[in-house]
Amino acid sequence: MRRPTPKVRRLAVALTVLIPLAAATPVASAVSEVPTATPAADCALPGRTGWTDEGHNTDYNQFQQPIGTKHVLMLFVDFPDAPATDSTTGYYDELAPAADWMQKASYGRVKLDITPVNRWLRMPQESTTYGFDRGITFEQHELYVRQAVQAADPHADFSQYDMVYIVPTKAAKAVKFSPTYLYDPATSGIVADGKRLKWGVTFGQDMWRWGFKVANHETSHIFGLPDLYAFNGTDFHRYVRGWDLMGNIAGPAPEHVGWERWKFGWIRDEQVDCLSAPGSHTVHLKAVEKPGGTKIAVIRTGETTAYVAESRKAVGGDAKACSTGVLIYKVDSSTQTGDGPIQVVNGNPEATPPSGCAPLDMAAFQPGQSFTDPATGVRIDVESSSALHDDISITKQ
Repeated sequence: MRRPTPKVRRLAVALTVLIPLAAATPVASAVSEVPTATPAADCALPGRTGWTDEGHNTDYNQFQQPIGTKHVLMLFVDFPDAPATDSTTGYYDELAPAADWMQKASYGRVKLDITPVNRWLRMPQESTTYGFDRGITFEQHELYVRQAVQAADPHADFSQYDMVYIVPTKAAKAVKFSPTYLYDPATSGIVADGKRLKWGVTFGQDMWRWGFKVANHETSHIFGLPDLYAFNGTDFHRYVRGWDLMGNIAGPAPEHVGWERWKFGWIRDEQVDCLSAPGSHTVHLKAVEKPGGTKIAVIRTGETTAYVAESRKAVGGDAKACSTGVLIYKVDSSTQTGDGPIQVVNGNPEATPPSGCAPLDMAAFQPGQSFTDPATGVRIDVESSSALHDDISITKQ
């Protein structure tokens, strides 16, 4: 979801890749067939936005590092104008599957340990006064979080938790959407039980539309990821559609793309095939939905740009057949959240999607298909495919 307005924010399948050298350097007439994979670090891109982005140099003082067990306290709140009349159990049950999703997506490297305070906590203000219905500011949002923490303080030891989930009653129709709370280190912030509360998610009525994956989406902001849906225009999902959880949460294959799993440390450097120097070699990619194997092929094209190819097999879950094949996308770590820092290449623009699939959901490339980018000289050829793998060959001039 789109962030509250801040007060201050100082805060591969067979691949053939042809990338020209600098204009002043003659292009080689032939490319060596000797394997020339370079260290994965050579393909890591620096973040340039000063906030959430796709760069590898995330500030883990501002954001939470997505490795290990994260202890989450879940609070349930109601309001003078919107008192709860039901049990908190259904609310917890709606969001609790986020833990299983995160553990699977991270290949077991992140566990969300969610502890609910099973009682309704009365907020001191009416639900209509916090600004959710018109675009909440950072100050309003922090006030909301502070008041929920104060109401819960007699019932929980906040020093034992890494973040909070604040869940409103269904009766609070004015609390419409689910923004992430990220603390401002320049202020005194929120302190409870001697510990600074830095991170949280405040859920809204949209949780009943998106389901538990809204918790995974928002928690991924706490881990430093940007939004991949568009903030402007009429087609809000034009950049990645349903191929990434940070885009269309309700899409047919809402995973994190392999690039983001690498950024998080879920995919290790030895699982990344990087091409940042001239040469040619082949790569055997294993589907990102399953652990192990080489996960992504990265072709660096600039200081903050790269093309990435990964194998997507729609394994398990609610994914549909439209989400299989070789996904190719462009990463730009200097692009702001909401402006398309990841953009999926559509491999089948003329295809008629089956029921339940949008055109960009058919974007994955199939054996025999190729992608070329004349501006960078990149070419990617998909040669073969199996149930969980795609084989690749990468060339760079």
